[in-house]
Amino acid sequence: MKVIAINGSPRKNWNTDTLLKRAIEGAASVGAETELINLYELNYRGCISCFACKRKDGKMAGHCAMKDDLTDVLEKAITSNVLLLGSPIYLGDITGAMRSFLERFVFMNLSYEESHRTNFTGKISIGFIYTMGIPQEMVEESGYKYNFNLHMQYLQLLNGTTEYLISSDAYQFDDYSKYAVSKFNEKHKAKVREEQFPMDCQKAFEMGVRLVTPYLQ
Repeated sequence: MKVIAINGSPRKNWNTDTLLKRAIEGAASVGAETELINLYELNYRGCISCFACKRKDGKMAGHCAMKDDLTDVLEKAITSNVLLLGSPIYLGDITGAMRSFLERFVFMNLSYEESHRTNFTGKISIGFIYTMGIPQEMVEESGYKYNFNLHMQYLQLLNGTTEYLISSDAYQFDDYSKYAVSKFNEKHKAKVREEQFPMDCQKAFEMGVRLVTPYLQ
């Protein structure tokens, strides 16, 4: 029972990283073997549209042919039972690092044949954690959920259950006085950090448990 967590945030021990670790703890609490991978420690690119993964009778069918720091990560991900993904929202969407990972991970499994949508024959369940500075009501108004649901549609190519967790109104700095961010209220942010973020951490823990449990039955 293997769980791989992919951190698409450049900031260690901050919101996204913390929530992913809580999800990992949840998975481990019911017996899963876990590993956390930080994308910003790796050197790689997004998909280059070489189509090696789509060649008929090709050796790389269902696998990405590019060779870089992401190669081993993709193999770990594709052989996992549960994949936990985490990214902050930058300019309305996931980070470039997470986007490049998804380009290569999803595309190597996406079928262009009329008879089937996916080339993947196994089953991997997916949990995606999104963190962002805007408050929850702005998440609803901004249309972010369109992107989140689109990610889920593509990740359903892995044939498992998919779900996502939104952690909004994130506490962004240790000391707000050092930054030109007057549109954010530090006292409000601190209150959210104290009251709401622990609940988000618990939800992440429960996500880890929930995604792993069906594989143990």
